[in-house]
Amino acid sequence: MPLALFSLLLAGSGACHSTSSTSRTEPAVRTLDVRTVSHGSLTLPNRATSVKFAVIGDSGRGTPPQHEIAAQMTAYREDFPFAFVLMLGDNLYEGLATRDDYRRKFEEPYRRLLDQGVKFYASLGNHDDPQEIIYPLFNMDGERYYSFSPPEDLLTKIATHVEFFALDSTNLDRTQLRWIDERLDKSDAEWKVCFFHHPLYTSGRYRVWARGFRLILEPLLVRHGVDAVFSGHEHIYQRTELQSGIQYFVSGGAGSLRRGDATPASYVARSFDTDYHFMLIEIEKDALHFQAISRTGETVDAGTLYKDARDARPETPKRQDTAILR
Repeated sequence: MPLALFSLLLAGSGACHSTSSTSRTEPAVRTLDVRTVSHGSLTLPNRATSVKFAVIGDSGRGTPPQHEIAAQMTAYREDFPFAFVLMLGDNLYEGLATRDDYRRKFEEPYRRLLDQGVKFYASLGNHDDPQEIIYPLFNMDGERYYSFSPPEDLLTKIATHVEFFALDSTNLDRTQLRWIDERLDKSDAEWKVCFFHHPLYTSGRYRVWARGFRLILEPLLVRHGVDAVFSGHEHIYQRTELQSGIQYFVSGGAGSLRRGDATPASYVARSFDTDYHFMLIEIEKDALHFQAISRTGETVDAGTLYKDARDARPETPKRQDTAILR
């Protein structure tokens, strides 16, 4: 367990409690529709004024599978023009990053996306060089943790207000916890999305560590009405059942894979550990649509998280199940 996390657990997480009256004290009532689709098809609505992005984790190896995932991302972008990508850590394996590392493990695999103007927003993983924060194409602006609004056109920003919050879960400390507590409290975004490396929920090999991160971060995320959390670290895909109104995703398979690590658990709704993958996400008004796609183009999971259960559309095609958390 990282020393910073162990120290926080010993001391307690009381330093990050907010006293603001605007903080949400009760979990939201949301509903989740999950569906199956045919091979290679896009499940997302692809609205003109929606926020569209991709998600990759544990990607930076410079190996053929990373290039193949990047090729799938590029192919899907022809139909789904996402503007940016969230990076969930372990962006460059391994150790101190050299100029050759940036080239082989990031710039070459994603060259076509970069040439198309797609922006990448990184968070740090336990295998990342801390100096990655100053690499311009990771858009961290020299900060270990930061927030941003999507690089979309004005009409999209007006239609759907989304804010993203990147944390450095490898080096959690009281200063960072105080920052995220205050930043979430001040945000007036309709959708609040957090992303960082270490998962709070996983049935993989790091489930014990996940409990520690959960004790520190989950009360804060619930209190401020965070809608979705994306993490990597586990080299698999997992989607949880809704936890206190929050949807958690593990997406650590864009360049790394651990077959057989996705063991069953009561809080896990969907797992995939037989191939590499990435995610596509679309947020529009009351809904967050997601699609996890394998290296071969197979859709391994897809569905919609509605902001409120009353917003769910009964005509959603091929619905497998609906979970409502109260």
